Amino acid sequence: MRYLFSCLIISLTFTALAQDKGSVDLPRIIYKYKKYQKFDFEDLVIEGETGSPGDLSINPRYQRKFKNKLPYRKNFNAEIRKSIERIR
Repeated sequence: MRYLFSCLIISLTFTALAQDKGSVDLPRIIYKYKKYQKFDFEDLVIEGETGSPGDLSINPRYQRKFKNKLPYRKNFNAEIRKSIERIR
């Protein structure tokens, strides 16, 4: 009974605190973004130089070739026959 009474007091305390915090009126902020914006790239003047890098080096990479661990088969006729027999 004591436990129930103490839980009731605690819940009422939290309810009262929550109501006090809710009474503060905060300004509501609404953000509005542009739905459409046009960029005119014709009027932009960009000055500069175009050039390529002086030294461009590429190191060849060794590509390792792996052997296929599965045995090579020319045809799968036996498996195809078995699958057709299972359908019948």
